[in-house]
Amino acid sequence: MNESRPPNALLDFTGRTVVVTGASRGIGQGIAIRFAQAGAAVVAGFRRDGDGAQRTVDAIERLGASGVAVQVDVCDRDAFAAALDEAGRRFGRLDVLVNNAGAYPLTALSDMTDAAWSENLDVNLRSVFIGTQLAADRLAPGGSVVNVASIEALHPAPGHSHYSAAKAAVLMHTRAAALELGPRGFRVNAVSPGLIDYPELRELWPEGVARYERAAPLGRLGHRDEVADAVLFLASAAARFITGANLVVDGGVCASPIF
Repeated sequence: MNESRPPNALLDFTGRTVVVTGASRGIGQGIAIRFAQAGAAVVAGFRRDGDGAQRTVDAIERLGASGVAVQVDVCDRDAFAAALDEAGRRFGRLDVLVNNAGAYPLTALSDMTDAAWSENLDVNLRSVFIGTQLAADRLAPGGSVVNVASIEALHPAPGHSHYSAAKAAVLMHTRAAALELGPRGFRVNAVSPGLIDYPELRELWPEGVARYERAAPLGRLGHRDEVADAVLFLASAAARFITGANLVVDGGVCASPIF
């Protein structure tokens, strides 16, 4: 259907409910707050950092929006289902699931154990499968799923063979899920962030920050709000004819020449 709506209406989430996993800090917290700024009620999922998730909810409520922090192990099907059901119980519906929760360990291939490999794929990949499958039975008409992947799905990094493999699989899962859920009226997309700044990063990894800033055509790191904006767009009516897509948010690093 060809609709003509004012631009501000396309990004209006008033009356809709969004679940964001890994919302206690960083990118997930930024995503949760951005949806609240757009009028959504937000379920802020967390695994361990309940205080951080409550800070997210406090920020949401200061905006005049509704939010609730819900503990969820995204690798536990029953726990994930309960978190999604909480959205319906608290706010009457589920419109968007943002699969953001993940882990970012650094392990050399030669030192990686079977357990480390499996644990990383569980939290970064199996959680996306579980969440998408469960959401498909709960989404309101026109609902969508947005998966947070990484530019490492496209450009691997040393010490991240498990992480890069998981995020690459997330992109293919996104496309496959879009094929199957499109006929049901649901969209599935992904966002792949580059290096996103946070308070301790420059102290912990100064050489990496410097390399990234040199490689990025825009000459800087990203901000979590810039990832949140991409997620908001893909979940919104402004992207109503977009599904199975991956939106790279990296300041142009992936466009840099390799030789």
